[in-house]
Amino acid sequence: MRVPLPLVAMLAASLGAPPAPTLSVVVLRADLRGLMSALWVENNRHWDELADQNTLTQLLGSGKPTQREYLGCLVGDVSGDTLFIRRLVPADHLKQLQFAVAGDCDGVERLVGTFHTHPYRADPAGRAVKERGLSAIDLKTFAAAPDMVTMVMWDLDSLDLATKAMDGSVRHPAAVQIR
Repeated sequence: MRVPLPLVAMLAASLGAPPAPTLSVVVLRADLRGLMSALWVENNRHWDELADQNTLTQLLGSGKPTQREYLGCLVGDVSGDTLFIRRLVPADHLKQLQFAVAGDCDGVERLVGTFHTHPYRADPAGRAVKERGLSAIDLKTFAAAPDMVTMVMWDLDSLDLATKAMDGSVRHPAAVQIR
């Protein structure tokens, strides 16, 4: 079980240790970004089959599922004010739906956060609509989690992430460097 960041900072302060830093940048390896993109493509390979679908039928579950969300666990470490993402591990107990995903990263060592994909949505005319940011629900879920970072991707040009400050507040959008 992971301890929430504000509690970690309080414990560190009570032990005389320096508090966890506020992250100023997240470094993501280029090969991991490529893997994330491949996962998005795999889970959204039927994105163009939305012509006869709309968001309401999809949300009600009466439409055909053309895409699935994916959840992965981010493994990394912090050096100074920089978080380095080193690996992506599939979440355990993964349950993929069209507009939601569930799973857990409880057994992952050096866990720093989560990554998930978002599907295209259909507009009222059934055309695919791409949303390029973490949703309000994503940010609310992240705020309540002990994670240091959360990421979402649609494809290579759409990577968005949020981090937590030392006090546990959410910083969004957060700076990311691909190396």
